[in-house]
Amino acid sequence: MKFNDVVFVYQMKDKKEKKWHGRLHHHNSKEYEIHYFIQGTGEFLNNKNIYRISPGSFFITSPECDHSIITDDNYKPLSYYAVLIELSSMDMEIEELIIHEMLIKQNYDIGTNYRFFFEELKEKGLSHNSNLQKSASHQLISFLYTLVEKRDFHFNESGSIHIEKALKIMQNNVTNDLSLEEITLKLNLSDSYFIRLFKRKMKITPMKYFTKLKIEAATYMLTNTNLKVHSIAEKLNFYSEFHFSRVFKQYTGFAPSVYRKNFVYNQTIQGKPSARQ
Repeated sequence: MKFNDVVFVYQMKDKKEKKWHGRLHHHNSKEYEIHYFIQGTGEFLNNKNIYRISPGSFFITSPECDHSIITDDNYKPLSYYAVLIELSSMDMEIEELIIHEMLIKQNYDIGTNYRFFFEELKEKGLSHNSNLQKSASHQLISFLYTLVEKRDFHFNESGSIHIEKALKIMQNNVTNDLSLEEITLKLNLSDSYFIRLFKRKMKITPMKYFTKLKIEAATYMLTNTNLKVHSIAEKLNFYSEFHFSRVFKQYTGFAPSVYRKNFVYNQTIQGKPSARQ
């Protein structure tokens, strides 16, 4: 199993972005895509079938199967994880599970307590470390088998529950100015304990993760909207356009305007990255 892409799409609400995600498209042979929605409502068109999207909706699309995402205009914008995996001839057993068990039902409601799980998939699956990539593959396979058996397996450990709640708080406040103290107050934890717990689980400190989340949201705004850089900085609650540009370059290696130009150029030559489609 290979992770071709794992992305977190934050609050899909811009007209251009809605149009892009709402178009019919499919992926290549042996590529399966998972969508896990954590916010908003809408409709998911999968192989000519239409399913309602609500927080906790989980879908799998098969290779070369047309699908699209349609948002509800009068409700919260959609936020979701998209995971694009590619199976090889060595993955016959998991492919049979998906084809003969999961695609028959196609839609699942798994609740909204799997942010931590998908964050782990994102960090490990896209890592350059082969052992971490294998770990992500095994985690996903275990998850799919357990999902077929209609059992919850993930949050027996109290630490994971705290991380899950923290991720929800941060993801819901990407456009706000959120302090460490505000997070720990909501979790009823001490600052020092929470920092240790979060870093042990996520391999990054809480506020660095929160900044990273803002930068990920910024990349979507840069590539899927016509918002000016200063408007994006204001929208994401950075102190100034200069502060935003400096932090953005620290995380991506590019200034926001250069990132946008490079993305437009690359997509003109190659097309959109597949899991964002």
